[in-house]
Amino acid sequence: MSTSVNALTPAPIAVEERVLEDLRSRLRATIWPEDEGNEDGRYGVPRALLQELVQYWAEEYDWRAAERAMNAYEHYLVNVSGTRVHFMRKPGAGPDPTPLILSHGWPWTFWHWSKVIDRLADPAAFGGDPADAFEVIVPSLPGFGYSTPTQPDMNFWKIADVWHELMTQTLGHTRYAAAGCDVGALVTGQLGHKYAGELYGIHIGSALKLDLFTGDRAWDFSGGRPIPPGLPDDQRHRLAEIERRFAVHLAAHVLAPSTLGYGLADSPAGMLAWILERWMHWSDNGGDIYTVFTRDDLLTHATIYWTGNAIASSIRTYANNNRYPWAPSHDRTPVIEAPTGITFIDYENPPGVNSPEERIESFLASDRAAWYNHVNIAAHPHGGHFIPWEIPEQWTTDLVQTFKSQLAPPPA
Repeated sequence: MSTSVNALTPAPIAVEERVLEDLRSRLRATIWPEDEGNEDGRYGVPRALLQELVQYWAEEYDWRAAERAMNAYEHYLVNVSGTRVHFMRKPGAGPDPTPLILSHGWPWTFWHWSKVIDRLADPAAFGGDPADAFEVIVPSLPGFGYSTPTQPDMNFWKIADVWHELMTQTLGHTRYAAAGCDVGALVTGQLGHKYAGELYGIHIGSALKLDLFTGDRAWDFSGGRPIPPGLPDDQRHRLAEIERRFAVHLAAHVLAPSTLGYGLADSPAGMLAWILERWMHWSDNGGDIYTVFTRDDLLTHATIYWTGNAIASSIRTYANNNRYPWAPSHDRTPVIEAPTGITFIDYENPPGVNSPEERIESFLASDRAAWYNHVNIAAHPHGGHFIPWEIPEQWTTDLVQTFKSQLAPPPA
């Protein structure tokens, strides 16, 4: 039975003060290990950087200001066939806004979409066409943010089923659009695979195969393949750099998420260190994280993880992607039939690719291209893994372009 957002009860974010006081007490009680010789970050996050950020979190950071910013949007908590889902919403300002669901990744939160929500919902306010407006739905993935607790077997393709029910049954949309990055790109790709007939299309921040986490070595980004002999030094260095960027968290999350989760769920400083390292190495920051995220930005995302008790359940999704592997819903080609737009950034270029144009050519020549019904591919020289946060204007432009052709009325 379908409903509408008007029938739902708003649930603004309001973390209890006792939770924040406990957080501050834990931060102040942090036991700091020695970290000699790590000024360059070779051994992980340098203590000086982390310690300064932890002190700021305990003594100066204003979570209530972050809450006020989030609560400028609508928030809801719903039960979708037994799965708790928190989502943020902004209605569209246009003649016929298109329902759009945005899926984040790890260590993202729903708030990583905050720089594009207004642009998508009210394009006229940014010099755009009101006809391009979207009704923007931004959930916390089950096990992330405030979509907690969740089922212990939750993974990306099960999340896609939850999203489809959320959009079509809970919110009553007969068709909708979807977009996502990181793990959210896999969720979105699965929507475009299994539910293509009920989607206008999808837009993603990468173009991975949906079977990424299948196999015996899903914890190894290289898949166990050795670096090819004879590779030029610059390409060899680039390949090792990319694999090293993702190796640590993939191995830990796939192989032992509970073991890691005990420590991260008990120590906010430890949790911050674990996710801060990803923000540092995955964003296009030129060696200075504060060029992409302010201290308050970093701590808002971290506080969402902490106050939702979401860190352990969020990292378990990696293991579940492998333990409950993806299987196709049909044998047609392309695998992902929904019209697909893709945004690439140079920061994640593979070896031997040195420009946006070469990135697009590289993708089209790869075995991944055939997986998608791609209708719009863009690449940009700036921005890192957190594309809608780092280059929100370009991301919005790419997404709007993807759906323009899909939403245009048929010729008379």
